[in-house]
Amino acid sequence: MIAPSILAADFARLADEADAVTGEPGRGADWLHVDVMDAHFVPNLTLGLPVVESLLKTTELPLDCHLMIDNPDRWAIGYAEAGVHHVTVHVEAAREPVALAKDLRAAGALAGLSLKPGTPLEPHLETLRHYDTLLVMSVEPGFGGQRFMPEVLDKVRTVRRLVDTGHLRVLVEIDGGINDETIEAAAEAGVDCFVAGSAVYGADDPARAVAALRERVVAATPHRTWTG
Repeated sequence: MIAPSILAADFARLADEADAVTGEPGRGADWLHVDVMDAHFVPNLTLGLPVVESLLKTTELPLDCHLMIDNPDRWAIGYAEAGVHHVTVHVEAAREPVALAKDLRAAGALAGLSLKPGTPLEPHLETLRHYDTLLVMSVEPGFGGQRFMPEVLDKVRTVRRLVDTGHLRVLVEIDGGINDETIEAAAEAGVDCFVAGSAVYGADDPARAVAALRERVVAATPHRTWTG
């Protein structure tokens, strides 16, 4: 799965930018990744629920909202209730992550749990059993265009083993520095869904960039069966 990040898109033309990655069936984006930042949890301010609600009216792509915000226990449910397909919160910010996962699901969304690069995986494995997705940050959250941190792939490999052996049931997502030079290593480590910003929206043809990234994933993982 490829989820282009609109953090790298033209915010004045979000409807057009969403349409630009739709592509042909089976070749365009699977999700549209939306980074919500509050200038508290991370040192940047992007957009919030009103913009997401507007975006929901302009695209049929499922929205993948990554909430880099304080107090997601209070705010995350509103995104699910608005119709967002997948809502991700940070384990470092959630007070009651298990209860929050249940509330997100009850509101109709998939629940994702994200870890910063320096946050260890092991203390949160039990919490992760209540989530649909693990989002591994491969840059420090807050700004696009950063350099990929390959050391986080150890987390991916650990979760991949747990999923493959039946001990966990989560989709593994990665976000940060994903491009044509880094996506193969992430795929080989066991990632299922790849968030890419500049690599897609910095291209002349964003839809073709999505297709090219997917081709690299498939080529790097001939042992895996991919859908979508």
